[in-house]
Amino acid sequence: MSEFPFSVTIKPTRSDDKPQSIKCMGLLRSVRGKRRVYEALWGDRPVILKVFSDPIKAKYHMNREWRGLTLLQQRGLNSPTPLFKGRCNRLGWAVVTEKITDAVNVRQALDNTIDGNDTRQLLRKVVRELARQHSKGVLQRDLHMANFMIKGDETFALDPSQMRFISGRVGPRRSIAQLAQLASFAPEEDENTISMVCEEYARVRSCKFSESDMTLFSKELTGWIKKAVNRGVRKSLRTSKRYQRFNRYGHRGVAIRKFLENPDLGELAANIDNAMNDGHVLKNGNTCFVSHIGLAGKEVVVKRYNHKGIIHSLRHTIKGSRARRSWLHANRLTLLKVATPKPLAYFERRKGTIVWKSYFVTEHVKGQRLCDFLRDDTKSRNERARRTEQLREVLAKLHKYNITHGDLKLTNILVTDNGPVLTDLDAMKVHTFRWICRIKRRKDTARMKANMEIDRHKDENKG
Repeated sequence: MSEFPFSVTIKPTRSDDKPQSIKCMGLLRSVRGKRRVYEALWGDRPVILKVFSDPIKAKYHMNREWRGLTLLQQRGLNSPTPLFKGRCNRLGWAVVTEKITDAVNVRQALDNTIDGNDTRQLLRKVVRELARQHSKGVLQRDLHMANFMIKGDETFALDPSQMRFISGRVGPRRSIAQLAQLASFAPEEDENTISMVCEEYARVRSCKFSESDMTLFSKELTGWIKKAVNRGVRKSLRTSKRYQRFNRYGHRGVAIRKFLENPDLGELAANIDNAMNDGHVLKNGNTCFVSHIGLAGKEVVVKRYNHKGIIHSLRHTIKGSRARRSWLHANRLTLLKVATPKPLAYFERRKGTIVWKSYFVTEHVKGQRLCDFLRDDTKSRNERARRTEQLREVLAKLHKYNITHGDLKLTNILVTDNGPVLTDLDAMKVHTFRWICRIKRRKDTARMKANMEIDRHKDENKG
């Protein structure tokens, strides 16, 4: 039934109701083996058909969905009106609801919004609805923007199966935790939006946040951002709308889809060493070889991690190649809005199951190495101080999320017009324990200061 439109017959659970014919016009969402959501027609009426197909729990999922929609309606909260439920041919068990016409999905709206004021207005509407839900005893267990739709000034809640309904109001601690989760969808550096989220929520619920409430909010916000970043990093290893896995020509890896469009990265990977030799060689060492080349219509930097013996390769096969680690860390920093060259791809050349060489591809960033920037006589003292302060802010943000660079040399920091950019990420660590992060951070800082001191002495000797 992949060709649209097609019709299905639903036998309602109420025995006195007649079977109903639904014409499916398009597939909105599919979770394999669990459910499918269709845009459909019931006669001439636009509806949404949700079919549950789990071989064991399909009927339970249908009843949970129906109960959630009914409770939302009873509590006066905006949600699609449930129309009927029942057996859907051999597809499973189904719920049919009204289709909210001329409404937009908040997730899609945020993805297509560039202006900060528009983002704030969207979040403001969602915050209002969340506050209303909490005041009426509804707690979201799967809070994300795709579960809200906006029509004019009204916000509608979707997926009630992931909601918990309690008597009375949702308490302060759980309210703040969910508010922080909602605020985590805003850029962390956008303090105005985050403040608006708190103020709007407090206004709707007629409450005031104490200092301890704001401390809890800040802690929860950091925690939710960490979880969102970890999810994003895991997604960077599998095929999705943004990424494409490949395994051909003796190479396997992941690339951004747009980078793969033309030409095919698999074929390029087979000849990448020749391309690197013909490019502008930036480093040619025993451990790695770095070259600036043109690839797929872009100026890119390719870093090749060399084979250094069977034990060395076996170790990096077990714990993950250095190119893979660089790819993951670069995506992590990108999600945290910490400047690093944009990761485009990583791939590995294997012999059997053992990683022999690995390659990490990034966009080329124009800038000065920090050591060259500090020596540049054309830079004013104020500019040097400003860039140094920006670097401190970057390192403080890494520390906030228990991250250390691991190889913080002046040559691994580029200074651009937009601020410092971190490179050479294969030694980066995300620490589980805060105390270990503090120790490693001190080592990072000490190494950078030692580099600066050595650099200063070289200049003095030249003078």
